[in-house]
Amino acid sequence: MTLILLPPSEGKTGRSRGRAVELPSLSFPELNGVRETVLDSLAKVSASADAYDVLGVGASLKDEVERNTRWRTEPAVPVSELYSGVLYDALGYSTLSAGTKRRAGARLLVVSAAWGALRMADRVPPYRLSMGITLPGHGPLASVWRDPLAAALEGAAGNSVIVDCRSSTYAAAWRPAGVQAAKSVSVSVVRERGGVRSVVSHNAKHTRGLVARYLLESGKDPGTPKALHKLISDQWNAELDRTATGWLLTVVEHD
Repeated sequence: MTLILLPPSEGKTGRSRGRAVELPSLSFPELNGVRETVLDSLAKVSASADAYDVLGVGASLKDEVERNTRWRTEPAVPVSELYSGVLYDALGYSTLSAGTKRRAGARLLVVSAAWGALRMADRVPPYRLSMGITLPGHGPLASVWRDPLAAALEGAAGNSVIVDCRSSTYAAAWRPAGVQAAKSVSVSVVRERGGVRSVVSHNAKHTRGLVARYLLESGKDPGTPKALHKLISDQWNAELDRTATGWLLTVVEHD
């Protein structure tokens, strides 16, 4: 089975009513100890005078920062509805067929600075926290999550081809190793104009969302990176290259 890794988004959709998060019900319950530690520290930081500096945000996000302090009581939202933004708009979860949503539930995995790893059916409250942040007393969050995520996700990935649509900030929290690295494919997007290629950021998120949707809707399970490349090449101009840590699938867009 293909495992598709997604980053979270800065934009999150909350609710005014509903039950709070229930930690034992979340996927990867072995992460709950780290989740509580990170979230309780986040709540403390978010209530402090230097909250904006630590979290790397401006005062315009005052309400979102304050919401961090209420993570235990804030209404929880299914992950399938929580994240918004360019990648998730392109994924278009709400418009997927019932069968494709079932595949999404098994194959999509969001790597989160606050929650470690989440599946589409998990219910958590909105939060404001980036994997690039250093929490006082804990150090860089990518380092905090690295060992716990390795223990949890190695089992989840199994022998799957891993399609990595994360940004480098979130990829730092877990990189497949050993045999799994040989089946891990990072998705990059470049634009070619007049024979010159440039990296795109905003549009890369959009394309990665489309790639994730395409893989889910295809219903296919490519067993190797080369089979994945062949499938993606049916829809995009794509190149596959071996790297020191796995594979790189580059989607080339032309103006």
